[in-house]
Amino acid sequence: MHAHARLVGNACLRLVQFRQRPHVALPRDPCDAPRRVARLHLFEFEDQHWCPAVLRNAVTGYLRLVVTLTQQLRPVVPALAGMLGRTGESSILDLCSGSGGIAGNLALALAKRGQHTRIVLSDLYPDTASLEEIAADSAGRIEVRSAPLDATAVPADIPGLRTIFNGFHHFDPPEARRILQAAAESGHPIAVIEFVERSIIPLSGVLFSPILVFFVAPFLRPFRWQALVFIYLVPLVPLMILWDGLVSWLRVYSVDELRTMAASVDVPGYAWEAGKWRAGPVRVTYLFGSRQ
Repeated sequence: MHAHARLVGNACLRLVQFRQRPHVALPRDPCDAPRRVARLHLFEFEDQHWCPAVLRNAVTGYLRLVVTLTQQLRPVVPALAGMLGRTGESSILDLCSGSGGIAGNLALALAKRGQHTRIVLSDLYPDTASLEEIAADSAGRIEVRSAPLDATAVPADIPGLRTIFNGFHHFDPPEARRILQAAAESGHPIAVIEFVERSIIPLSGVLFSPILVFFVAPFLRPFRWQALVFIYLVPLVPLMILWDGLVSWLRVYSVDELRTMAASVDVPGYAWEAGKWRAGPVRVTYLFGSRQ
């Protein structure tokens, strides 16, 4: 009975093709967290509907600045450019855009490569004013969807490559699987990018973040003087960054977990690829899905 179950499981796994590039496979890093550190799905303040916008936007603005300073988008840009070319998509639908800065940097980087791709920013709790500022500075490359958009229920008629930057871990496994299932059933490609992983180096960055935010607060964009009150006078933002950072570290999906989840999405002709890239001192985790 057990042997039969294993055979069935192996057959199901072969339905999903993982095309792993030679440079993706990485040896186990001695700084990796022990395998006993299991994924925990705790809550983050920025996910809560009652979280004040000024606090949520300060947190997402800080995350955007960190990604920019550490150049974590560097390996992402050519991969997404190649994915757009392979799939024939001419636009990107960015889900869970937050402050919108990561997608804004992506639009600029693609334009420098001669690839002028329209990017639509969306979020369940869109900070429309901040996103409109980014769109206004994008030379027409970025648009804003002002209506709330639930990443787990994206209408199939919205075109474009779906991207989720640093947001997939906010969803529990059933919700995350629905995101992948909806993309596959619609035929649209999807790219999940995470800039954090359950290893020691990212954890040390999380623990240092409440101190770092005091130094970089004046450079957060879009700038809001109200945020400075909750950074320097009533330090709620540093505490939120610490808590949400620790929770993100605990609940981010590993490559193996992403592969297992993708393997459960059975849509003929739709294939998945997962792995990691190095970006300076950190590693970027990705999951790509598209029709073959």
